[in-house]
Amino acid sequence: MSAKHPIIAITGSSGAGTTTVMRTFQHIFRREGIKAAFIEGDAFHRYDRKEMRARLAEASAAGNNHFSHFGPEANLFAELEALFRAYGETGSGRVRKYLHDADEAAPFKQEPGTFTPWTDLPGGTDLMFYEGLHGAAMDGDVDVGRHADLLVGVVPIINLEWIQKLHRDKNLRGYSQEAVVDTILRRMPDYINYITPQFGRTHVNFQRVPMVDTSNPFIARDIPTADESMVVIRFANPKGIDFSYLLSMLQNSFMSRPNTIACPGGKMGLAMQLIFTPMILRLMDIKKRAH
Repeated sequence: MSAKHPIIAITGSSGAGTTTVMRTFQHIFRREGIKAAFIEGDAFHRYDRKEMRARLAEASAAGNNHFSHFGPEANLFAELEALFRAYGETGSGRVRKYLHDADEAAPFKQEPGTFTPWTDLPGGTDLMFYEGLHGAAMDGDVDVGRHADLLVGVVPIINLEWIQKLHRDKNLRGYSQEAVVDTILRRMPDYINYITPQFGRTHVNFQRVPMVDTSNPFIARDIPTADESMVVIRFANPKGIDFSYLLSMLQNSFMSRPNTIACPGGKMGLAMQLIFTPMILRLMDIKKRAH
């Protein structure tokens, strides 16, 4: 892995606070004058919305109740790894977009829930920024994360993840509680086999932990807010991390282990700015020296 063309990959399940992360990194890039190529994990799903529904129906008709968006059958892991490898080596690669809704689809004159054609990444970017479910995914010979210079996990504890999913799917998408619980159960094997292991491979993990009772996520009336949560930040390699500086800057934070800081949930964006700005500047410095 050379930092000639640096790659930052954020892996988080949806509703994990990945938008906060996205915004924080955009701030850093803007402030430091860094041009990033943004990659959305959804672009590497294997099936568009209509086809995924058909495949789900086929799978359950065949008695397979564990086919999900989390596993290799429904994703292009090899293509994602190829993009990471190509970008790391040459600063380019093939990408497409997944059009989530009518607003995203309109400029392309396509249906929502479809993919745009594959195209080459724009030239002249300083680094690649991936945000999705599989930034450190492994399956057989495929190992996406080995090509990344900075791997970040953003993950709520599982009960909080379920509460967020139940609320989002019931309130925004109009699904019944039973349907959402079915989805959670269907995804569980892929979640355990393909999503969770990634968080053991990341360089820095942000885990949101509610400070309110979430012991029965299925009756929770509302999603615990950032102010009702703590964020646990774990560094795989704490060497070179200035913990005393972080503790002084993040009010009411403390160290729970030699490589772990816990800070108030509302401070997650600030914590990321403080932690990642020097890391990104170091990557840019290495990149300059490599050229």
